[in-house]
Amino acid sequence: MHVLIIEDNRDLAANLVDYLEAHGHSLDCAADGLSGLHLAVTTHPDVIVLDLGLPGLDGVTVCKRLREEGHATPILMLTARSTVDQRVEGLTIGADDYLVKPVSLRELEARLMALVRRARGGLDKPQLQVADLIVDERTRTASRAGAVLTLTRLDYDILVILMRASPGVVSRREIERQAWPDDPPGSDTLRAHIHRLRRAIDQDAARPLLHTVHGVGYRLFDDAAISK
Repeated sequence: MHVLIIEDNRDLAANLVDYLEAHGHSLDCAADGLSGLHLAVTTHPDVIVLDLGLPGLDGVTVCKRLREEGHATPILMLTARSTVDQRVEGLTIGADDYLVKPVSLRELEARLMALVRRARGGLDKPQLQVADLIVDERTRTASRAGAVLTLTRLDYDILVILMRASPGVVSRREIERQAWPDDPPGSDTLRAHIHRLRRAIDQDAARPLLHTVHGVGYRLFDDAAISK
């Protein structure tokens, strides 16, 4: 998972990062609501851990803003508040789950994974689709217009990153961070993978799906469908 943690308690945030990274997940962190809101809309996390008591914009405001702007990223709220009314408030304004501090790291990870599975359609819907391009995450296969695409492991991983974010733009930095979490490559390496991926996806197709957003990154979408 790509997890965004919005938490102003540095010790708790560090513990969450250490635990989740040790279990193979990638992390972004923010210590205030405004920075967290910015990361939430620019880094395309799979799930957000959101503290209610944040400086600047509080957690309730951040959650409301995301939902009002149409962002459906799953949100797990962390709160020191234990009353039912306060927990219900978080769920009512758009949070998907909550945990009361102090948290069990194992339980938090399990809840985050459940939220991500649910957001991706669960085990019964392992497919991602943009126009006639289909990726089956269960079998790690991709096809366009029924023709199976031949992709390397990294090409497939980059395709999944773009498919999950579609029709949003994914920055070069974010693709590199997700595809090469331990050792990000130079820009020429990513460019070579995008070139090969574009050739596999669009070379024999009537209209392109993989688009370059100059100075920013890449996006996978069907402009013909959006323009209708």
